[in-house]
Amino acid sequence: MLALIDQGVEVIFGYPGGAIMPVYDALFDHEDALRHVLVRHEQGAVHMAQGYARACGKPAVCIATSGPGATNLVTGLADAKMDSTAVVCITGQVPSRLLGADAFQETDIISVSAPVTKWNCQVTRPEEISEVIASAIHIAGSGRPGPVLVDITKDAQLGTVDYRPSMGVPEVAGYPPKPALDPASIDAAARLINAARRPLVLVGQGVLLSGAQAEMRALVERAGLPFASTLLGLSALPSRHPLSVGMLGMHGNYGPNVKTNECDVLIAVGMRFDDRVTGDLTKYARQAKVIHMDIDRSEIDKNVTATVGILADARDGLRALVERVEPASHDAWLAEFRECDAVEIERVIEKDIHPDDGGLRMAEVIHQLSERSRGQAIIVADVGQHQMAAARYYKFDEGSRIITSGGAGTMGFALPAALGASVARSDRPVVAVIGDGGFQMTLQELGTVFQEKAPVKIMVLNNEYLGMVRQWQQLFHARRYSATSLVNPDFLGIAVAYGMQGNRVTSRENLAGAIDDMLAAESAYLLEVVVEREDNIFPMIPSGAAVSEIRLE
Repeated sequence: MLALIDQGVEVIFGYPGGAIMPVYDALFDHEDALRHVLVRHEQGAVHMAQGYARACGKPAVCIATSGPGATNLVTGLADAKMDSTAVVCITGQVPSRLLGADAFQETDIISVSAPVTKWNCQVTRPEEISEVIASAIHIAGSGRPGPVLVDITKDAQLGTVDYRPSMGVPEVAGYPPKPALDPASIDAAARLINAARRPLVLVGQGVLLSGAQAEMRALVERAGLPFASTLLGLSALPSRHPLSVGMLGMHGNYGPNVKTNECDVLIAVGMRFDDRVTGDLTKYARQAKVIHMDIDRSEIDKNVTATVGILADARDGLRALVERVEPASHDAWLAEFRECDAVEIERVIEKDIHPDDGGLRMAEVIHQLSERSRGQAIIVADVGQHQMAAARYYKFDEGSRIITSGGAGTMGFALPAALGASVARSDRPVVAVIGDGGFQMTLQELGTVFQEKAPVKIMVLNNEYLGMVRQWQQLFHARRYSATSLVNPDFLGIAVAYGMQGNRVTSRENLAGAIDDMLAAESAYLLEVVVEREDNIFPMIPSGAAVSEIRLE
């Protein structure tokens, strides 16, 4: 406990058990310094830690016991690895003399977790604990953030040793957290940007992780660069910035997807060119000179070959780049994006947010949420159609944030992650936007919300389907709706059973007032919104198609 306190840890998310019991016994004496949040399932603990870390920018800690307790963390570890989230998972383990003996609740969590962690370590002696904890938190939060697992045998937990705090930043052999900036790569990138006529910036989550929002803004404004955002990079700059051209990707905006294959210089910052952004790589930005800035050497040239690769922390790299680019504007090029916007507004957006008839649409619900919260909320989205609606139609203002499962696409992420975000950030409303399918994967964490008195706002968009799967079945499998229709419980009744306020909306005229009531509530609140059953999210790039082959309907 002292090692965690010395590293600045204030909150732990966890669930006790036999092999971690000595740690919990020690926690009893430090409850004034360490807040423990008792989850209802270990997967909830790691997702809460993810939400906490992404909301406040600091490594978060969760604890579980051995065996099934440890393996229940693996989904969250994989999610955190894909989305570069600084999480430290501490697991209990059977006594060292029983390792490999198939003892009760023994699992080789080091081997299990190795592919989905940035680093892991097993501790078998009490004198190792302080240094290992310091190294774990340092590795999780530095460089490209990621999940770390520390497995501590029960005899190491029970051992006694004079506590010696780790001194300074620990040195970890073979781990350089921050690459040295190469001025030549900055100069080469600046020359390309200065000569560009049709440049496009791709803003990734790395801008947020490095705290480089001001530097990113300075670059695009100085050089007049249109910018698009990845799903996880969405809230790095305000959605309504005059140079913003929308979101990239499978359900992103029409303009940035089409214009990716027309730009002459593509400047990617803190993003990894994943398949949901690039589509068919053989047809992706073949005409463009590519500048790729990333802190992780393995990402540069991995999917898209860079003309100029800049190995750098985004804040350092952008700060150097701003000094070398020339003031410019690209009004004619930006106007082409606005022409695309006009097409998308007419054919998709206006129909989505202002439908003439029928049931409520997901887009209009998120549009109302954005307007009623004035773009100030932290939006924690689950995975599916509602996630894409939240990304497309919530207009993020300064300081707001989207937190969602991007790389792994983990259903059930939002409810526990929203609780973690609310623990980290009491200054803003935290709204979990969840589908009826994903909600039922982790709804037991309503018990944690209830016990912690967390003021989480939960918006369940209920279409009685696994909506995104159903959309694909409709479009690509001749409406053969196999195993996607849901028979749901009384969500509002469940919320009431957990002592929560709530409401259920089925009509358009009641939507705005219901959202106002949810946002005004001082405690947790569940708003179930019944939406059109076969509502679809467009635009859409079919799987395996080129980004320029995006469909508007």
